[in-house]
This record gives sequence, structure tokens and C-alpha cells, in this order.
Amino acid sequence: MIRLTPNPDELDPIERASLDELRAVQLERLQWSVRHAYDNVRHYRSALDGAGVHPDDIRELDDIAKLPFTTKADLRDNYPFNMFAVPRTQVARVHASSGTTGKATVVGYTKADLDMWASVMARSIRAAGGRSGHVLHNAYGYGLFTGGLGAHGGAERLGCTVVPVSGGMTERQVQLITDFEPDVIMVTPSYMLNIVDEMERQGIDPRTTSLQVGIFGAEPWTNEMRAAMEERLDIHAVDIYGLSEVVGPGVAQECVETKDGLHVWEDHFYPEIIDPVTGHVLPDGERGELVFTSITKEAMPVLRYRTRDLTRLLPGTARPMRRIEKITGRTDDMIILRGVNLFPTQIEGLVMTVPELTPHFECVLERSGNLDALTVRVEREASASLDSTRAAGSHLCKLVKNKIGVTIAVEVVEPGAIERSVGKMKRVVDNRPKK
Repeated sequence: MIRLTPNPDELDPIERASLDELRAVQLERLQWSVRHAYDNVRHYRSALDGAGVHPDDIRELDDIAKLPFTTKADLRDNYPFNMFAVPRTQVARVHASSGTTGKATVVGYTKADLDMWASVMARSIRAAGGRSGHVLHNAYGYGLFTGGLGAHGGAERLGCTVVPVSGGMTERQVQLITDFEPDVIMVTPSYMLNIVDEMERQGIDPRTTSLQVGIFGAEPWTNEMRAAMEERLDIHAVDIYGLSEVVGPGVAQECVETKDGLHVWEDHFYPEIIDPVTGHVLPDGERGELVFTSITKEAMPVLRYRTRDLTRLLPGTARPMRRIEKITGRTDDMIILRGVNLFPTQIEGLVMTVPELTPHFECVLERSGNLDALTVRVEREASASLDSTRAAGSHLCKLVKNKIGVTIAVEVVEPGAIERSVGKMKRVVDNRPKK
């Protein structure tokens, strides 16, 4: 694996700031953002008035807990532009969420917002190991999805040569990686697996490509997946986090020198962890639902947005900003099976420990009588024998029972049988009768 030496001289001043300096910046920006939202967004004025809170009540950072939450339903109820805090004529671009969990939500950006977004994305790519002059293969989807254009703007800001491939056309992805010799690839981890499979189908050893860094995001993935990616590709595999409702990719980023969680760029996005049931704020270190408040956005500020992503906040390491652990799942993709909570990432972590199985899998939920049943359909390795494949399926059943505490069925299928995705992978197929 190529060793990347981070250059501390390239860090933004805020990335070197003391915690006291960072907190002072956050408070000033939080007070501005709350006032901006209250004065210019009817929804926020009504919500704050209903909660008995005024912008003048935000005197310290902990006062953020006085503010009501914003949910995806609030954004949908104000579709398309009623959450904007500036006249529509000042909105330079509109994006929308992927709609993975329902109807898409619309977000807007002023020119200043786009400049901020490019800056945090450039910071993210640099933290991941990207440098000015690197060739960056961007396989995130372009269009209303924030991934493609968000990554593109940050890469250009950093000074990279951007190859705007977008998603799909997997054979062409491999050709361009071979011909253009990129240093960095940005893509969803599930689609990276498709690209690697295609390389091997063409007889190309993935470890021999020019790639040094893979920046993977837009869906949860495990450290077991990281280890497999780094082994198969001989790269640094680092995580990036974002969501369109807050800005897009670039809200938080893993640093290549530590790979120990994603540093939140707290000078623009203030994080909290709450109990997803009670809504109470949890102390750093406790696992719960991630909540974000934007503190510099002009077009569409968000106050205490409930992401539904589950993680915890940890102290900074490579940067002074706090880290979030890898996302373990979402409150809305949690599977409750006979009283046991489990997430697709837990299944992924166990699948990765069985050599005869590939990371291509899906969780199929069905109902038998009054009970829910889960079948994990997972592809076998092409080189695995029939006997070893049967044993691998039985072994995975035992692992899930022992590690998670629930009984499942496993169906090992032929290579290529699981539908491939060029963006976010849909891990859960719910075939239960609709209520």
C-alpha cells in the first residue's frame, strides 16, 4: 500500500484551533443561524414560538437543546421551497435527497453556500489523502443527488483533475481507471464492489491499478468491509459522511492517518446525539441518533435535524473537531425480529468473516403465520465448491445466532444473482403483507 504523508501545513486554520476557539466560533455562528431561520422561515418562527423559545435565548451552546427538532416530515410538508430563508432568486442551485426512505426532500444553496460546500469537501478529500494535482475518478451520481456535484466541486477546489464519470457503465469505469490512472476514487462502497468484480472478470488484478485512496460514503459500511477493500485494491479506504438535508457529502470525514471515525466539520455543522425515543440529549460517548444544526447556511438553514443515523460522538484525534463512529445503521432500517434489533451492517460484518461468501447480500423479510422471518440471500465466491458453500451458509446461520441472538435462514446463491446497484445499495427487501 502506498504511504501517504499528510502535510499539516495545508490544514485550514480552524483545523488547528483550540477547543475554546472552536466553541467561540460555533456559538457566534449558531446565534446567527437561529436568528436567520427565525426571521426568514415561517416554519421555524412557528416552531420556536410554539416551543416558547426566542433566538435571544441562545446564550451558550448548550441552549441548543431548547430548540425543537426538524424532521424529514417538516421538509416534505414545506415542499418545495417553503424552507428557504432567502428569496428564490438568490438560490443558485437546487438538489433533492435520494428518496431512499420515501418522497424526496428539496434543498437549496446560495452562491455562498456552494462556496462553503466546496471548501468542506476539499477539506474532506485532503483529510482522506487527496492532494492538488491528483486525478480523482468521481463515480458518485450526478444530478439531483448531492454526491456527484458535491464531490466534484470539492475536488476542483482542492486542485484535483476530476474525471466526472458518474454512476453506471461499469465496464467503462474499469476502462477509465485503467487508461486515466486516477489516484483517488469517490463512490459508494457497494458500487466499488461491482467495479472490483468487473476488474477481475476482465482479468485485471485490482491491486495493480493506480488507485491510492478510496473515499466511500452515502451508505453504511463496516470496518470488515474496509479491510477487504484495502486488501483487494491495495488502497486506503476511508469513510465520508453527509446528507442532502444538511448540505450533502462533506459534513464529516475520516482522516487517512488515523481511520478512527469521521471528524465532523464543526465550524459549519453542530452535532448532537439524542435518545431516539425520548429525544433527550446524550453525553459524548453514548450511542444514539445523530442530530445536526447548520450554523453557516444561508438558503436553507436546518435546526436540530434528526438524521435517523445511529452513532456516537467521540473526542477529536487527527483534528480538534469531534468524531462520529462509523454509522451502525438507521432507526428506519432497523429490523426487529422476534424482539431482537439488528441492522444490515451487523450481517455484513459477519458475512465478511466467511471466506466462501461475498459481500453481495440482501436481507429478505417475510411473514410465516404471525411471525416474521428473515432470510439472508448471499452470493458465493466463484471458486467455492458446492460442499464448502453449504457449510458456509450453515456457519453464517450459527454466527448470527451466536453474535446477534436471533435465528435466520441463509440462502447461498450463484455469483451475480443479487441485483447490483450503481448508487446506494438496498439491503432490506420487505415482502411482509402491508398493514
